Amino acid sequence: MKPNPGTLEWRHGLRMAAVLGLLGLAVFPLYWMLVTSLTPSPALFAARPQMTPSLAEAGVYGAAFSNTAVTVWLRNSAIVAFGTAALSLALAIFPAYALSRMRFRGWALLGLPLFITQMLPEAMLVVPLFTIFGQLGLLNTLTVLILANTAFTVPVITLILKGAIDGVPIEVEEAAVIDGCSRLDIVLGVVIPLVGPTLAAAAVIAFFHGWNEYVFAQTLVSEPALHTASVGLAGFVGELSTPLHTVMAIGLMYTLPAVVFYLFVQRYVVSGMTAGSVKG
Repeated sequence: MKPNPGTLEWRHGLRMAAVLGLLGLAVFPLYWMLVTSLTPSPALFAARPQMTPSLAEAGVYGAAFSNTAVTVWLRNSAIVAFGTAALSLALAIFPAYALSRMRFRGWALLGLPLFITQMLPEAMLVVPLFTIFGQLGLLNTLTVLILANTAFTVPVITLILKGAIDGVPIEVEEAAVIDGCSRLDIVLGVVIPLVGPTLAAAAVIAFFHGWNEYVFAQTLVSEPALHTASVGLAGFVGELSTPLHTVMAIGLMYTLPAVVFYLFVQRYVVSGMTAGSVKG
């Protein structure tokens, strides 16, 4: 029995309405930041909020660029975020493969320390990390932020990649061995392409950790020219007053690059890359 065309149209319309509603909820915070940054000061505290931006206030963005180092902050945040993502993936892929494919005495206990690292708050490790990086002469560099963030992202990314490698059929690797591939060739040429979606998801996790991190960026770097956007944005919060226009304008510029990065990467975060790679 074929469904009624009217029923199909009604269901399709309901699904589209749900999708548009969820999309509106996701975009509304960005829209509200834009509205707030382009709203005159008296209207910000009015009883009835202004729901549309006032283009006459667009000069706040030019003032943000001319009166602050927002460009430098965003550049520093991008360096830290991309550096954290790249280093985390490079350091996590081989331990993940070893945990997935190799069996040795004490193998089952190796996953426990990785879980324990996620129970430690960053604030508790600031002082020892400050001492260690100070002795290494890495304070007041972007490198110290990349290393500190990577130390927190590698354990969780290792576990994520291990789960993905577990799903790669062992027959694929056996075929590569027959073709004369070494273990390194298998990891780089076989396993990594097959777990590409998981690598993309792990890169997103590491990127956002590096992009949003504040505690290390505030503590390990005191040079203003090396401040990240999170530290620079927090500096506008004053004891007596806070310039909401500027905060929201810079906050929007701080948020959009991360959103664009996710939109670019999310199409690679798909499942089933290994489906059909081995005939049953």
